[in-house]
Amino acid sequence: MINTSFLEKIAAVVIQDYGQKLIETTIVLPNKRAKVFLIEALKKATDKTILSPEIISIEDFVQDVAAIRSIDSIELLFEFYEVYLSVTEKQHQQSFELFANWAKTLLQDFNEIDRYLLEPSHVLSYLKDIEDIKKWGLEVDQKTKLLENYIDFWKLLPMYYDSLHAHLLHKSIGYQGLIYREAVNNLNHFSNSSGNRHFVFAGFNALNAAEEKIVQHLMALGQAKIFWDADQTLLNDPYHDAGLFLRRFKESWRYYKSNHFEWIFDEFSQSKNIQVIGTPKTIGQAKLAGSILENIIQDNPQTSLDRVAVVLGEENLLVPLLYALPASVGALNITMGYLGKNNPSQILIAKLFKMHTNALSRKGGSYVFYYKDVLDILTHPLIEPYANVSALVRIIKENNYTFITHSKILELNPKHSDLFTLLFQKWECSSIEVLQNISSLLLMIKQNFSNDNEQEKIAKAFVYGVFKVVNKLINYYTKHQHIDNINTLHAVYKQIIDLAEVSFEGEPLRGLQIMGVLESRVLDFDTVIVTSMNEGIFPAGKSQNSFIPYDVKKELGLPTFKEKDAIYTYHFYHLLQRAKNIFLIYNTENDGLGAGERSRFITQLEVEKQRNHNLTFDIYNPILPASAYTPIVVDKSDAVMQRLKEIAVNGFSPSALTSYIRNPITFYFQKILRIRDVEEVEENIALNTLGTIIHETLKALYDPFVGKFISETDILNCFKLLDEEVLKQFKVVYKEGEIKKGRNLLAFEVAKRNVSNFLKMELEAIKNGEAIQIIALEKTFERQLEHPSLPFPVLIKGNVDRIEKRDGKIRIIDYKTGKVEKYNVVLKSWQGLTKEIKNDKIIQVLAYAFMYEEHAGNLPIEVGIISFKNLKSGFLPFGFKEEKELNSVVTSQILNQYLEEIVLLLREIFDTAIPFEEKLD
Repeated sequence: MINTSFLEKIAAVVIQDYGQKLIETTIVLPNKRAKVFLIEALKKATDKTILSPEIISIEDFVQDVAAIRSIDSIELLFEFYEVYLSVTEKQHQQSFELFANWAKTLLQDFNEIDRYLLEPSHVLSYLKDIEDIKKWGLEVDQKTKLLENYIDFWKLLPMYYDSLHAHLLHKSIGYQGLIYREAVNNLNHFSNSSGNRHFVFAGFNALNAAEEKIVQHLMALGQAKIFWDADQTLLNDPYHDAGLFLRRFKESWRYYKSNHFEWIFDEFSQSKNIQVIGTPKTIGQAKLAGSILENIIQDNPQTSLDRVAVVLGEENLLVPLLYALPASVGALNITMGYLGKNNPSQILIAKLFKMHTNALSRKGGSYVFYYKDVLDILTHPLIEPYANVSALVRIIKENNYTFITHSKILELNPKHSDLFTLLFQKWECSSIEVLQNISSLLLMIKQNFSNDNEQEKIAKAFVYGVFKVVNKLINYYTKHQHIDNINTLHAVYKQIIDLAEVSFEGEPLRGLQIMGVLESRVLDFDTVIVTSMNEGIFPAGKSQNSFIPYDVKKELGLPTFKEKDAIYTYHFYHLLQRAKNIFLIYNTENDGLGAGERSRFITQLEVEKQRNHNLTFDIYNPILPASAYTPIVVDKSDAVMQRLKEIAVNGFSPSALTSYIRNPITFYFQKILRIRDVEEVEENIALNTLGTIIHETLKALYDPFVGKFISETDILNCFKLLDEEVLKQFKVVYKEGEIKKGRNLLAFEVAKRNVSNFLKMELEAIKNGEAIQIIALEKTFERQLEHPSLPFPVLIKGNVDRIEKRDGKIRIIDYKTGKVEKYNVVLKSWQGLTKEIKNDKIIQVLAYAFMYEEHAGNLPIEVGIISFKNLKSGFLPFGFKEEKELNSVVTSQILNQYLEEIVLLLREIFDTAIPFEEKLD
């Protein structure tokens, strides 16, 4: 059996009691959203054609009484700034961004003072007196200028209030509190001019002093009735916050001395299934809500979701929830406010501000973009799919563009779209032109979305939310002229975007309802899913953004966190009042954002458990795998074997062999699948880049001496060319990267120092009478390896850094920019050579010896490493140490032993029965 909702009960009463004079009836509701549901209820309550009564929200009704137009918080801030400038001496005037920091809080206090009909001069002078008392004991000579200004600020508050009040009334506009105060002042005139009109107030809970006065005035004249939605379980408990306001009104209103309090229901104590479910993090809650909805649909495929509501305790859950909803949900109705600062479109505009303000502030007056700012914009989801900039992103990453001039970015993307042009249009113009540029950009982005897709409709709503704010700014800027440069504009934008909300409006009578807590007022659902049931979120906690201290609020009758808690409590219990199935979801994590202990409302339900409530508690955790990570295993298919044969024909490099030893899966990705590392801008020079620069510099310096013996003069000449050559190689390898400052300048100096130290070592050797003949530099060698154990011949191929003839021996040298010690190239046993990665340098240098052996003639071969971080050790030759004797010459016996080990490694690589298996260590 479906409960009769509160609005259906109201509809029945209106048809019954006011059926003959509906045209003269006004129904006042707490919010606009309930109007559509009430009209639907009125349709169901009659089988005749009737004229609908006027249905209006309380705010619109009070505006009608006051005859003043409401202005939004952004417009109010600008109007207040105009007033502030008019009443403040020029030398004490603050910029808009400084003013906005305290003005937003002060306006909230003005609003509360007016809504509760307090005498503003009394309240505001009270604040000044409190500050005076705090500083009472200070001697005159201890009162600094800053302190005097602080005291002056509190003195000025009554003047700020009076001036703003007069300014707004002159324009017939106002904020909520001012309108409420004026409505009370205009009450007699309104009730006299209302004629036969009758007012029905329905579904209210907490009323401020102004609302109380208006309702009681109309009720006393017989022009109005009020219907509450009270539940006896909550109302009759003197300590229950859900009935706090209704108990006050029932006891204190004169009307109830002789009239019934309508209505009190007994629905909360009826049968309910309440499931309290804890799950980790925000995403966990969204996924859980999605799976609950999926279960509801699966259990009853014919069920309509019209009477199912998902109430979000915090708005940030909206986007994750939309992705977590099952496809079978169909129609959605989202009605909630979403703060501007969390809006994805606003995040794009914030990044745009950052990019342009940074570009404007570069030294030297040139308009230069920082690459991270540029990539943040180009890879944003609202830009990347539509701006056709993938080629530009690749160019920036491949060429290490750290700072890019405005002209350069246009040059790099010659076929730029209109969207790209708007993004990178210079902001050296006036603030209003910047805002018009952003407005045009948002309009262009909006055109990329269709109305067919629910996700795209929501994206469009986000874009429109920021578009409205930007256009308001354009409007205010033309009037107020206080945003004098881009940095000020940016600060103002950040201030007002916090005040801007995106309002979602769907088809209220069809499909799943997704709403915030306040949007659930007056509405009833059979199934309710409430998220973020954590203390500090639902209810919101004790934070108060106000200049008026708690004890002053208590004394003057202004609402404190106690009253705000009571409002939340009523909303929560009202959600449960007529629902049959309730799911309360909370975050189990006690650290991070949106975390904390579960809500006291859950504890209250548990402690004060009703007899007919079936209350269950669960914890949902993600399914954890048996092991934290399973190593990747790839079998050797025919295609893999074919690719291995290709590599065998084209050449296995020593680094490919050591790559397999280090991790077979890395070998598989790099050599079999040929997956390159993702190209990123190298803002700071990486070690491998530094190594390449040193290698290339030495090659360039020594190239003229290939085939010759090196003299002292040759080396001294290299010293002269050193700086220029290192710079040249930096530009070749590091492309457009910045090398004149910061860590890169240090790297540049390190490269020069390393090459210089190497040249000094060479010079020392020549002076000591060593004859050095350069045979080859950075040259590729190759040699076929054939063996009966191998399925096919394998070409061993690699690039050798330097081959020289020194004192009757061939010396093959591999440069390393990292640190290598003597023990890294000394081998004690051939067994297990290819099983451990610590032998990688030995495997590498002996591969060079194998490749060059045919070219060496009868000359003995030495292979080894020169480590630039260990230059004092000089050339570190490979040596095989049998017992106490170390042999540094690579004999044929050594090579044969080496090749036997390499063949074992290659057999493993080519064995179809051995898969590529990831090493986790």
